[in-house]
Amino acid sequence: MKETERIADQLSRAFAGPAWHGSSLRELLNGVTAARAAARPVAGAHSVWEVVLHIAAWDAAMRRRLADERAEIYQTDLDWPTVNDMSETAWQQTLAQLAQAHDELRQAIIELDDAQLDEPILEDMPSVYVSLHGVIQHDLYHAGQIAVLLKANTG
Repeated sequence: MKETERIADQLSRAFAGPAWHGSSLRELLNGVTAARAAARPVAGAHSVWEVVLHIAAWDAAMRRRLADERAEIYQTDLDWPTVNDMSETAWQQTLAQLAQAHDELRQAIIELDDAQLDEPILEDMPSVYVSLHGVIQHDLYHAGQIAVLLKANTG
């Protein structure tokens, strides 16, 4: 198995399972309603919805970086998108956006050659290898936040 396939597998496990650490992102979000996703059970924290948009944004940015686009989103409106429409339809669209960003990133990883892993993802940035493991860690970090937010809001 190629190393890029192993990395893509780890991304998939974090997203859809089976994950070694516990519930995958998809498992955590299964059955979550728009109202629950928009709730703010922890003062000063993001909502589940905002965290999901953030994860999708970074997965999409990483895919664009693999395609040699700068995709600079840190501390921009793309980093933590605002939720304006809190309807169930909008929540389902957000979940679809997350799945699409994941699928496109996973496919881009699989299409890489292992030799590319040691190259900088972009000039003056970490290697592709470090960046890909970083985005997986990022997704898992925020999955943990989602788990806590959902426990705090059992409604």
